[in-house]
Amino acid sequence: MSGRGVDDPLLLFSWRGCVFRVSDDGVQPPKAGSLFFCRHLHVTPGERVLEIGGGLGLAAVLMAREGARVTATDVVPGAITAMRTNAALNGVTIDVRLGDGWGPVGTERFDVVCTNPPQMPTPPGRDRDDAEAVADNGGADGWALLDRVIQGAPAHLEPGGRLVFSIFEFLGVKGAHAKLEAAGLTPRVIARETQSFPRIGYERLEHLRSIDREASLPGHGLPRAVERYIIEGTRRA
Repeated sequence: MSGRGVDDPLLLFSWRGCVFRVSDDGVQPPKAGSLFFCRHLHVTPGERVLEIGGGLGLAAVLMAREGARVTATDVVPGAITAMRTNAALNGVTIDVRLGDGWGPVGTERFDVVCTNPPQMPTPPGRDRDDAEAVADNGGADGWALLDRVIQGAPAHLEPGGRLVFSIFEFLGVKGAHAKLEAAGLTPRVIARETQSFPRIGYERLEHLRSIDREASLPGHGLPRAVERYIIEGTRRA
């Protein structure tokens, strides 16, 4: 915040009785997927919660307001600053840590782990350097971060603990359930929403169709919408 001039614009986002400062240092403002994700995150006072990829802190602040003990991580230094700023703006305490995946939490365990991860499939050689593309980059099949989160979840969840994440339908809902089952988690869909097809997806439509194993995308023409899911996996006791 010290580098901001008196004439620089200040963008604020207000939602659910909270106010968030939206920075311009590689952290995306809330989009439809973020709001959908937050609407279906349910925590109880005292639960220990980890959010992987906290961004500007929207979900983390809302969960802390509900009384959860929240740890939030991100790989973008600007996101760490944004989360700390927004926690202070809303009078909550969040344990904010810089790092990738499970790295920042070591062997700690949580009652809830949640993530609204980068998941836009990116064809080889098509990586872009702008902040929006980097924040959406899910690797060649969209599962680059999600696979690591699912595989590590059993070691970081208390018995009966829950992993909650969002996915685009073209990543494969049946496949997501299979991955959770293989990791020892019991899966279920807790929400579904129709959203506008992401603009960056039109640039990669041929690639998206090539990895769409469950045939969710139309074979011809431009899709106007995409289904987004919130999936929960519960660690078996």
